[in-house]
Amino acid sequence: MAALSECGQSFCQELSKALGLLASCQLLPVTLSMGFQLLLFGLPALGIYALTSHCLRKKPHLLHKPRRFPVRCQHVSHRGGSGERIENTIGAFSHALTQGTNLLELDCLMTKDGVVVVSHDNNLQRQTGHDILVSETNFAELPPYKERLEVCFAPGRYSHGKDHRIPRLEDVFKKFPGIPINIEVKMDNDELIQKVADLVRKYNRSHLSIWASFEGKVLKKCRAANTEMPYIFSIERGVLILLLYYVGLLPFVPIKESFLEFVLPSIMNRTFFPVKKGFWGALLAKFTKAVTMKKKLFKHLEDRGIQVIFWVLNDDKEFEEAFSYGATGVMTDYPTCLRKYLDAHPNLSS
Repeated sequence: MAALSECGQSFCQELSKALGLLASCQLLPVTLSMGFQLLLFGLPALGIYALTSHCLRKKPHLLHKPRRFPVRCQHVSHRGGSGERIENTIGAFSHALTQGTNLLELDCLMTKDGVVVVSHDNNLQRQTGHDILVSETNFAELPPYKERLEVCFAPGRYSHGKDHRIPRLEDVFKKFPGIPINIEVKMDNDELIQKVADLVRKYNRSHLSIWASFEGKVLKKCRAANTEMPYIFSIERGVLILLLYYVGLLPFVPIKESFLEFVLPSIMNRTFFPVKKGFWGALLAKFTKAVTMKKKLFKHLEDRGIQVIFWVLNDDKEFEEAFSYGATGVMTDYPTCLRKYLDAHPNLSS
């Protein structure tokens, strides 16, 4: 008996050391009991949570009212279709509409004299050949665009066109009433944001105009300036939504955004370089694809009325990949090319 007792004490001591948190082997039965209770009640609760999350992911209308944008944006023209006409001009926007585009995408800045203009770059060196800033130049003094411009997302290819003027945002609103427009605010400027909001109200197009900025700080100001306008996900919100999807909480969480605009990972390291091109660019593209390209996620967002748009895609292979993930639409520099693809695949419109 004495030998058995010594063996038992030794066993308890070794077990206590292994567990680390137990002061003595006498707490083991209590700990095991608590663990059993956690399993007994925790596993069913976890199962109920997982089942509810699964059901709501497939049928989100049971908990959330779908968002409603007047147009399904399958065909989106990036900067008006900057591969076929000079970017961000009235001529580019007009041409895109001849190809049946559903949404015009453009960029806004403000001149020194307070005019809201449509331009992607504040420094006009790339677009006009003049090393000046839009924000430090009066509207009347803005130079015209170059005769041809290299397409940012199709390196080595150039666009041409008859229209080389930098337009006012108001000119665009006057010319294209009733046309949905995605307005990306390119600067964190309170006056710029307020003027865009006021112009949208002036032309009664809050329901057709989309706030766009990938910066959460800027987007928050935009939303405050005009609360009626739909808006896209900022980078921060996009990351949060992805995390919520992975832990199963997304179906329970309200979403106020109406559009997810996201780069197609396969164009990274080829036409879009968030990091230096090469090994790290290729690694980033593969990682981003593995983590973000989730058909179930995009389907859930679609079912909640949130349109998923991939950018900036310029050939049939890229279009096909984007739609294979369940994208609502594609943003392109080549509206004619995308129109031909969509016409050849009528099932995508059903």
